Amino acid sequence: MTAEELIRLRVQDDQDVFAMRRLGREVAETIGLEAQDQIRVATALSEIGREVLGEGIDASVVFLLDQDGLLIAIEFSAKTDFRPSDGVTLARRLVDLIELDPAQGRISMLKRLPPGRPRPSGEEIRAKLAKLAPSTALDELRQQNHELAETLEEVIQLNTELQETNQGVLALYNQLSEELEETNRGVVALYAELDEKSGQLREASDAKDRFWATVSHELRTPLNSVIGLVRLLVGPGGEPLTAEQLHQIQLIGSSAETLLSLVSELLDMAKAESGRLDPQSSEVDLVALSERLRMTLRPTAGNDEVVLTVEVADASPEMFVDEVMLTRILRNLLSNGLKFTEAGEVKLTVNLDETTHEMVFEVKDSGIGIPEEHVERVFEEFFQVPGPIQGRARGTGLGLPYARRLAEALGGTLQLASTAGTGTTVTLRLPHRHDGAPVVGRVLLADDDDEFRATVRRMLTGFAAHIDEAPDGLVALEMMAANPPDLALVDLMMPRLDGAALMARMADDERLRDVPVIVVTVATSRQYPQEARTMISKHGLRRDNLLESMRNALGRGDEGEPAEEQANRPGAPG
Repeated sequence: MTAEELIRLRVQDDQDVFAMRRLGREVAETIGLEAQDQIRVATALSEIGREVLGEGIDASVVFLLDQDGLLIAIEFSAKTDFRPSDGVTLARRLVDLIELDPAQGRISMLKRLPPGRPRPSGEEIRAKLAKLAPSTALDELRQQNHELAETLEEVIQLNTELQETNQGVLALYNQLSEELEETNRGVVALYAELDEKSGQLREASDAKDRFWATVSHELRTPLNSVIGLVRLLVGPGGEPLTAEQLHQIQLIGSSAETLLSLVSELLDMAKAESGRLDPQSSEVDLVALSERLRMTLRPTAGNDEVVLTVEVADASPEMFVDEVMLTRILRNLLSNGLKFTEAGEVKLTVNLDETTHEMVFEVKDSGIGIPEEHVERVFEEFFQVPGPIQGRARGTGLGLPYARRLAEALGGTLQLASTAGTGTTVTLRLPHRHDGAPVVGRVLLADDDDEFRATVRRMLTGFAAHIDEAPDGLVALEMMAANPPDLALVDLMMPRLDGAALMARMADDERLRDVPVIVVTVATSRQYPQEARTMISKHGLRRDNLLESMRNALGRGDEGEPAEEQANRPGAPG
């Protein structure tokens, strides 16, 4: 639809500006604009007319009916040096659109019609405008005063309504304040109760740890005495024993050593709960370790129908790990397999996963299995799968929880898959470094969640030479200023200085702008700061996913720099 011209007027003196203002108001009323919009159109025309006339420019104004509303064009000679000023600025605030084209000598204004409002035809508008009588400056001033009075009355009415609204808001605010204060009192009482319960739980946990430590210590002394006496009896210089006596005494010694090992595991479990397990890694021959376990546990099967086998892949028969912890994990898993397998095979396989650089230990049995609803619960302390176990000794419910804690302390994971009646498969995955050298020198972990930082620290065991931890962005900046990291793991939502602001500060620092950053957060949005190399979610975070993301970030950030060179950077541990 092309614009239809309604009326045209030349603007040469002050009288023409008054006429243009009046004409603008009449046209706006005729096409159906509201009273306030009529005044806005008239005021915008008078401001621009005043400015054009002040420049000494002869112009003409054209009113057109456009498909969007009322289109007004002020036209003047293109050779005129017109420079818009305050009048055009004010007019922009009164209409929907203003376009200036000094090169063409044209100023265009648009005032849109309200949606759904019927508009008259161009002929009707022109006929009505033709009946308008000329107005004088006094008439136009009288009209402006009338409009101003109406506007003031509307303002007074709006102020009255606003006062009433404020009174209602104030009453609502007072009501909400009372309810909030009451809620706060309840929250404070709840927090006090929670603090009291937490204190009781801490006391109970401390008492349990003291009990375990005391019992473990008290039991170790007599057990060591029993083991010492057995060695004296069966060793050289002792009284001659019959074959049966020797067998019985050796059984006593074996049972005492087993009990002593269980007591040590009980003490370690207390350490694991308090987070005090400190792995002491060394080079371990996996073939020899697996064979020792096979020879030690084979008699405990007590059934010729159960075969215990071990298989270690030739790819990597050695690894850098705490041998005592690894032995205890595997002994727990193999003992469970033998205990709940009536016939068939219990097999330990050891393989190197080249993709994740992890050593994978898999213990698979053909025993009674575990119902699906109890698979995860077996990692709860003292939980025992209900149901008959066909004459087998029922476990204590501590072996698997203890094994998982040891696996986490070694920076690995322990997963179980089982189906009732078809057997169980337990998979232990541990970080593998044959030479013990870390992949990256220094990693900064910035997160306000203490438990999550502890979890990530365990995941990075063997992967990072040194890990700095910061509870917020400001502390992270201070630590990076002292020792620039090779890679940073940053949470987006932190107190004082959040992750996005931290990365912005790093980008402004020459020493830190090239540090690769991985965002580790619970946020689901894909919009994360451009300084980050990638983003991974905290939900369901696994060690293999984390390490793969870190390798990718380091590969892009360091252009394939070897781990040994990263570890020798300034700030990396020597």
